[in-house]
Amino acid sequence: MADTHTYDIAVEWTGDLGPGTADYRVYSRDHEVLAAGKPPIAASADPAFRGDPARWNPEELLVASVAQCHMLWYLHLCATAGVVVVDYEDHAHGVMTMDETGGGGRITEVVLRPEVTVADPAMTDKARALHGEVHAVCFIARSVAFPIRHEPSVHVLDAEDA
Repeated sequence: MADTHTYDIAVEWTGDLGPGTADYRVYSRDHEVLAAGKPPIAASADPAFRGDPARWNPEELLVASVAQCHMLWYLHLCATAGVVVVDYEDHAHGVMTMDETGGGGRITEVVLRPEVTVADPAMTDKARALHGEVHAVCFIARSVAFPIRHEPSVHVLDAEDA
């Protein structure tokens, strides 16, 4: 039997402003994402859908999940390939396209823009190439139905920073 891993979270709506959902415009979209032993994530809807812009929304969390999974697998692949990464930062971008009726939409693309710093100039080509191998093993990338593109940049650690 295949190994399985489970992930249990709770979502608690905190946006009842008194009349509940008596009207679309009278309740807050605020909620918390909870997991045992972890601090809550303050969340809401996208501001375009009456959400609080100061809170995380589901679309941002999905893009963040794609970027996190890519980074974690990329670092693993680098470690096993002998590529020493000393810094990693990603500026991921997700696109949601609304359907023609305006009643729904879907994430249609995520672009990852990882900026990687390696310890040795001889590692740059391999470091760049390993981004292309992540999609085959990343749990999140393998689970979504939209394309994920990579626009990586690889830098070498300055001797002054070492």
